[in-house]
Amino acid sequence: MKTETLQIQTRGRGCYNLTHQVGQLLDGWGLSSGLCNVFIRHTSASLMLCENADPAVLRDLERFMSRLVPDGDPLFEHDQEGPDDMPAHVRSVLTQSDITLPIVEGRLDLGTWQGIFLWEHRHTGHARQVRISVLEG
Repeated sequence: MKTETLQIQTRGRGCYNLTHQVGQLLDGWGLSSGLCNVFIRHTSASLMLCENADPAVLRDLERFMSRLVPDGDPLFEHDQEGPDDMPAHVRSVLTQSDITLPIVEGRLDLGTWQGIFLWEHRHTGHARQVRISVLEG
């Protein structure tokens, strides 16, 4: 198994495309086939496999999530780091912390419009760690 941790500095709430960075790692490892697992080591950010062509999709997802889990909701007790603290945790639970993708002919076997995104749920920027693990097959 091959592993590496990407250090991603976010600028605050929003989506960050990781597809190119993950693909570059695979290119450097010279694999032909296998499984690639992408895992985020945080509880207030998540990962998603999403449309990578039209940025309106990402904006629509953010608006939907803001309606579903609003910042400052009085329902939440946990607000030690501000009004986006507990909503960020709920958002990460509702989404995913890892994605596993096939590697075919040395590349991620993604559809034409698919990309791997880190979805930052906090308003302030954070240093995020994303672990890439590959099982060769």
